[in-house]
Amino acid sequence: MSDALINGLAGAGGGIIAQLLTYPLQTVNTRQQTERDPKREKRKLGTIGQMYQVVKHEGWDRLYGGLTPSLVGTAASQGVYYYFYQIFRNKAEASALERMKNGIGDGSVGMFSSLVVAALSGCVNVLLTNPIWVIVTRMQTHTKISKQSKPIYSPAVAANEAAVSAIEPTPYGTSHAIQEVYGEAGVRGFWKGVLPTLIMVSNPSIQFMLYETMLKKLRKRRASQKKDSGGITASEIFLLGALAKLGATVVTYPLLVVKSRLQAKQVAGGDKRHHYKGTCDAIGKMIHYEGFAGFYKGMNTKIVQSVLAAAVLFMVKEELVRGVRLLLSKKVTNTVR
Repeated sequence: MSDALINGLAGAGGGIIAQLLTYPLQTVNTRQQTERDPKREKRKLGTIGQMYQVVKHEGWDRLYGGLTPSLVGTAASQGVYYYFYQIFRNKAEASALERMKNGIGDGSVGMFSSLVVAALSGCVNVLLTNPIWVIVTRMQTHTKISKQSKPIYSPAVAANEAAVSAIEPTPYGTSHAIQEVYGEAGVRGFWKGVLPTLIMVSNPSIQFMLYETMLKKLRKRRASQKKDSGGITASEIFLLGALAKLGATVVTYPLLVVKSRLQAKQVAGGDKRHHYKGTCDAIGKMIHYEGFAGFYKGMNTKIVQSVLAAAVLFMVKEELVRGVRLLLSKKVTNTVR
């Protein structure tokens, strides 16, 4: 089994576990990012309060709306990302060693090369998996009105919900979301928000650059202390992953809000202030009608969710890689015997 395939499978496994643990936070955060009702916004409920409101008015299942396609998307995204990341990383390391033979550098991959490797991997990942995340966003932002109690809606949203309930007597599922997206914009609709998402490649790029840099320094410190240079614990990986994701999220969060706005359902004939033709139109309208604060809606929730998810992902992924390599080495040893 190739090193790239091991990392790809381990990344998919780590991503699934992280997604299962943090999905309710992700659902609430997506709703915060796409919230456009001033009355609801003024209530300023915290993350826990919003989770309670969703459960109270729509049921527990809405906190996990879109979980199935999200798990598929996470497995695909992390698998694709780590697979290509390892391939590009191996080439970068081979190039660095070649340059060292020619008297250039110390043979290690620098920060800029790490950034390029992460960016290339991210671009491949985005282009292949964006349709899945469009469906997930639709399912996370779809609201279900309870028969016992109804949340506060603006007249426009209430009218839209009435129309939706008349058309959709069955629960809103993956097939409904796919039909809805295709009905609005055809095949192109599945790549809505791809431009800000491609720019968002800088998020995992910054994250991996920070992670690899901190990991490299920690290993060097261990080596200088005459300890096993590869003996990084799971808790240390968890902490490094959390710190790297925190830095990347703070820098790139506004792009994530724009992406969510573009991918969420836009009511035909609704408020034109919230109907976006594209990335530039969305940015312009958000600045004009909401100010720069609009780009940071739900950031506190996102930091908690993404940092926790990234930390779990890195920790589980590294442990899986270590475990698979150990199993393969034992298998080779037994075969030789």
